[in-house]
Amino acid sequence: MRHNNCYLLIMIRTINISKVFRAKDVETRALQDVTLEVQSGEFIAIMGPSGCGKTTLLNILGMIDDVSDGRYFFNDTEISSLKEKQRAKIRRKNIGFIFQNFNLIDELTVFENVELPLIYQKIGSRDRKFLVEKALDQTKILHRKSIFPVHLSGGQQQRVAIARAIVSSPRLILADEPTGNLDSANGTEVMNLLENLNKNGTTIVMVTHSHRDADYSRRMIRLFDGKIIHENYVNRMTL
Repeated sequence: MRHNNCYLLIMIRTINISKVFRAKDVETRALQDVTLEVQSGEFIAIMGPSGCGKTTLLNILGMIDDVSDGRYFFNDTEISSLKEKQRAKIRRKNIGFIFQNFNLIDELTVFENVELPLIYQKIGSRDRKFLVEKALDQTKILHRKSIFPVHLSGGQQQRVAIARAIVSSPRLILADEPTGNLDSANGTEVMNLLENLNKNGTTIVMVTHSHRDADYSRRMIRLFDGKIIHENYVNRMTL
């Protein structure tokens, strides 16, 4: 059952996108003719075996990688025709990323890691402090703001990574196996955080192998050999 009654805006639209990786005489087709729509406010889980193209698709949606063929639109702007500088501007303004391996910078404190996207956006120091502390409070890690990542547990590091992803209030979060390195208790905490973000309007597209994590989504998309082979909506009871 879809929450928030309906979705008003198609945020993402891909039309027959393909991705081919070439190395010397070897050609690997990671995606084949993928057509997909993501509406604003959705929570989508992308599933499939290793090597089926899940992360490749996520990287294209995040404007980190280019399509080889086809067309990709984000908020009605055709991304596949833009230069990297133009894509980077849209990416910084609209998208937050959460990775399986956290991707925190060991030499920076928790606060400084979360602050980094705001520095790239040239936001003033006073506003940065407010936004960082708000994000850290939202992810229940504010009390560790002066600590370096090496002194945090895996669950705490992932909460910092989520704070970094949401600090600039992105419209879209792309999560690649967000609980892959966590135990079940910390994994549940992370998924509850993502669910609450979605309930507050953030669109989430998540790659996962976990059926438990996928059950938090509202729509599941299954990939196999670079193709979408199945889609279904998830019926969830809401309290």
